[in-house]
Amino acid sequence: MTPVACRPAVAALAVAALLTSASACRRESPRGPAPSPSVAAAPLYQCPMHPQITSDKPGRCPICGMDLVRIQAEALPSPEAALPGGVAGRVAVTLTAERRQVLGVRSEAVHHARLERTIRTVGRVAADERRVHHVHSKVEGYVERLDVDFTGAFVRKGQHLLSLYSPELVATQQEYLLALRARDRLASSPVASTARSGEDLLEAARQRLLFWDMRPEDVAALERTGRVQRTVDLHAEHSGYVTQKNVAMGMRVMPQDTLLDLVDLSHLWVMADVYESDLPFIRPGMTGEVTLPYRPGRTWTGAVTNVAPTVDPATRTIKVRLEVDNTGNDLKPDMYADVVLRPQLGTGLIVPESAVVQTGNRSIVFVDAGDGRYEPREVELGPKVEGGVQVIRGLEDAESVVVSANFLLDSESSLNAALGAVRPLRDVPSAAAPAGDPHAGHRR
Repeated sequence: MTPVACRPAVAALAVAALLTSASACRRESPRGPAPSPSVAAAPLYQCPMHPQITSDKPGRCPICGMDLVRIQAEALPSPEAALPGGVAGRVAVTLTAERRQVLGVRSEAVHHARLERTIRTVGRVAADERRVHHVHSKVEGYVERLDVDFTGAFVRKGQHLLSLYSPELVATQQEYLLALRARDRLASSPVASTARSGEDLLEAARQRLLFWDMRPEDVAALERTGRVQRTVDLHAEHSGYVTQKNVAMGMRVMPQDTLLDLVDLSHLWVMADVYESDLPFIRPGMTGEVTLPYRPGRTWTGAVTNVAPTVDPATRTIKVRLEVDNTGNDLKPDMYADVVLRPQLGTGLIVPESAVVQTGNRSIVFVDAGDGRYEPREVELGPKVEGGVQVIRGLEDAESVVVSANFLLDSESSLNAALGAVRPLRDVPSAAAPAGDPHAGHRR
């Protein structure tokens, strides 16, 4: 036979080998017709741990040595046996009670419940920027007395901070006394405009002193005593801690100089880092919990007041600001704290996360149909929540799904679907040929 003439024969032999292999995988008669899904098939034995090991008679698994377990005919259904709306590449699986116990198959019913998602992250404590106060002098002068002389000191509202000698302020006090005496002389003038000009001059000098941070009681004392004060006292307008001190005794200061920084730490910010995937669940107004790992049992509760409009390119997180009361001053700026956010997502159907088999772009669960039958079902999932994951479509309330050993079920379901797909190859009729011709079924 020439090489050219041998090519069809070689191809025919390859096809014959494929047909023989497919028939052997099904453990069926080479010429028997394919059984209908509703017709009982021959007994089949399978390894509980290796579903791909099957036999038509009892025996042991060549891999693990376990006894082969008899399964029902429905364990190897044809693709036509899949229910309407089934999953492509998967078929229903039926297991005996003994085999379910060996595999550890367990089912749970799914129900509608409140959807709660927990977002755990870390945050940094920061001072409330609206409670930071800078102390300045309105006039040029020299520090002659300093009562707040170290960083970290607590200052109450109205407390004396420092005394400042300012030649310009001394001159303004003298002008005020002159305007006071001029007002008294002009008050007796018969001309109303003249008397009023004396009042206006005195009021202008008074406002100038007030604008330069002299307190009203100090101006009243100046008017009462008629004596010019050599120094002017600066007092705290807000309570807080001294976080920065830029002044010393005898120092010359200018109006643009920041002498002290006072920060009110009774109300703080906690800047939490939230990943992009959690951002859709964050809403201003929702509450969060702040804890310190070394302060068990202590929790600070605050509301989300701001979500940063930009993403940190280094950490790929978004800053979320919570505001908390710092009663007791236990929280300090720049501390790290644990933050827990619990957004409320309404109600929905929740399935345990262990019940879902992820197969690339599909999510599959196995529904317990009763009597040991498990049907694959493709579902559409929502966000992960407390107790599992939300199911948007694919399941109904009170249906039971497999939550344990579902990966074994998925392996057997996909294997049976593949075996059912190759079974029809066995039924391809041979071409008509004379009896006794060994190559009759393989010629073109």
